[in-house]
Amino acid sequence: MIKTATAAFLALLTSFTAFLLFSPTPKSSYHSLFISDSLSSNTSISRHLHTLTRRPHVAGTPANAEAAAYVLSIFTSSNLQSRITPYHVALTYPISRSLTLTLTPSPPISFDLQQETYPGDPYADVAAEVLPTFHAFAKSGDVTGHVVYVNYGRVEDYETLKKMGVNVSGTIVLARYGEIYRGSIVQIAYEQGAVGALVYTDRKDYGGGGGGRWFPEEKWLPPSGVQVGTVYNGIGDPTTPGWASSEECERLSDEEVEKGGDLTLIPSLPISGADGETILRAIGGQVANDDWQGSGDAPTYRVGPGPGVVHLSYTGKQVIEKIENVIGVIEGEEEPDRFVILGNHRDAWTFGAVDPNSGTAALLEIAQKLGKLQEKGWKPRRTIILCNWDAEEYGLIGSTEWVEENRDMLASRAIAYLNVDSAVYAPGFWASATPQLDELLKQATQQVKDPDNSSQTLYQAWIGSSSSPTIGRLGSGESDFAAFVQYIGIPSADMAFGKGYPVYHSMYDDFVWMEKFGDPFFHRHVAVASLWGLIALWLADAEFLPFDYTSYALELQKYMMDLEVEISDKNINLTPLFKSIEELKKAATIINNQRREIEQNKGWPSIWKKDHFKVRELNDRLMMAERAFTDQDGLFGRSWYKHLIYGPSKNDDYGSKSLPGVDEAIEKAKRLNTAESWKFVQHEVWRVARAVRHAAKVINGDLT
Repeated sequence: MIKTATAAFLALLTSFTAFLLFSPTPKSSYHSLFISDSLSSNTSISRHLHTLTRRPHVAGTPANAEAAAYVLSIFTSSNLQSRITPYHVALTYPISRSLTLTLTPSPPISFDLQQETYPGDPYADVAAEVLPTFHAFAKSGDVTGHVVYVNYGRVEDYETLKKMGVNVSGTIVLARYGEIYRGSIVQIAYEQGAVGALVYTDRKDYGGGGGGRWFPEEKWLPPSGVQVGTVYNGIGDPTTPGWASSEECERLSDEEVEKGGDLTLIPSLPISGADGETILRAIGGQVANDDWQGSGDAPTYRVGPGPGVVHLSYTGKQVIEKIENVIGVIEGEEEPDRFVILGNHRDAWTFGAVDPNSGTAALLEIAQKLGKLQEKGWKPRRTIILCNWDAEEYGLIGSTEWVEENRDMLASRAIAYLNVDSAVYAPGFWASATPQLDELLKQATQQVKDPDNSSQTLYQAWIGSSSSPTIGRLGSGESDFAAFVQYIGIPSADMAFGKGYPVYHSMYDDFVWMEKFGDPFFHRHVAVASLWGLIALWLADAEFLPFDYTSYALELQKYMMDLEVEISDKNINLTPLFKSIEELKKAATIINNQRREIEQNKGWPSIWKKDHFKVRELNDRLMMAERAFTDQDGLFGRSWYKHLIYGPSKNDDYGSKSLPGVDEAIEKAKRLNTAESWKFVQHEVWRVARAVRHAAKVINGDLT
């Protein structure tokens, strides 16, 4: 009975909060028009994507400058105040690479390291413009060694090898993609004593399990396909950490950059599944565990070392190249100094039909729809800024340089940042956000049709058979939200259809693949554009910002319960953190009540005139609270990352951690198990408690 009553109360509270946050505004009719079929066009999105993906367009190349010009033309024709904001940043390109396998007494095998075109490939005439397969920011070098198979290259994989008595020191490791960030694979290999690293795409993960059919017949990566990408473990231009890369600016030397610890220190190379399998056949020694094996028809995987010997040679060049962010602005009518920012990157390792230009096409669709709303008389209450980033693939460089350059303006004026990297990978909607935006995402998805089943909403498809959707968090460093959340503390969201796709970062990520397998009718693209734009409109036009910090407090309570279990026997005092979370919860309730009280006074003109200023002040508290979760000293050993609630895993830049400073301190303390190391865990707990308390005080708006 008590459980039933509690559930009913929570349902009532949720309904009330939703009503409070999302009551209709005078501009609601424009919002409905924005998501209507009359303003949505899968044809125009398809045309944008086709135009953007005609050629490979890596950052710093003429082809990517052409793509920037196209984005600028669409922004301008859509009545956005548009400009290109350039930066001059460090990028790397391959000069030479070679890979040879020797297995005595057989003759050496020299791999051609080429991705192959196929009969009828419409992009065969520009295939030569695809850069040779490489790892951006990889260390140049020439190394030879026996090969050791290390599964996915995680820390736990090396622990398994140690238990098997396998020593990787002085060897070249062979790892497969699929579990952690490639830069982490190479960094961990170096820390384990390897002299080089090869990373391949296993048929089990990317080739459809070895069924013998692949792109263009099926969606799977062909045997010659290679996943390229960066191995830089930092964010932004490595030569200008913390400041923007203008044409003439202070830069770190190569030696200083290397000492910074974010560049890998052994040569590495991405290779195809076919080449990886050839090398695996040359590895002897103990048979790898079952969960390390490949698809059913693959050879038996052994761990080595050797007897196969690999000679890896790679030479790259680092240059300062011009990159171009494209910015489009619709100035707010009532609060032009408050910014709602939408962002997607444009640069791609090859053609980029999925990553990232499905997102770029959706962004251009939003620009055109906002232009049509302006023609009908709509003007936003707050300023909307559309950003098309450059050089994301190298390490989130374009967005990070812009955020670093505009740090103080963004810290005082940015309402929220809404990111879409790749709009469509596959079926299945997902979203991640800072928790105060959870309810906003839920409400917005209830207004957009499910593109794969028009009889239901996107929200219904999202929750499936559960009672509420799973919303991820933004701790990873895998897309352009990182600088906004982790450096400044701006409420943010990220969304897409599907999570992964087999031809990721390969030559086969082209318009044909998208049209055949990703989104044949481009309805998912339309849905992303509708949702992304609708959320932006609500944030820009709502009188009260639709933030709910109750969600944040509840999320922090979950983290605390997990933490309490993990260190229950370590004599760590968690009381300060529990108390600060309670303060945050109370502050969230109070500000919601204050919002309701102002709403109720609207009928009294004399009171409402005064309350107009209260609305602005209340919104400022909601906007600034996220900033309070940051700390100027940042994470220990990673001072650029300022956010104490969300940050990337130290051993996987794609991995998201809650309470990252506490988590890293516990990991170290478990390893060292000294009084000093556990004292540092307590220090990190205190830091988080202070940050949460600061956020509560910002929401309350009272000085001590």
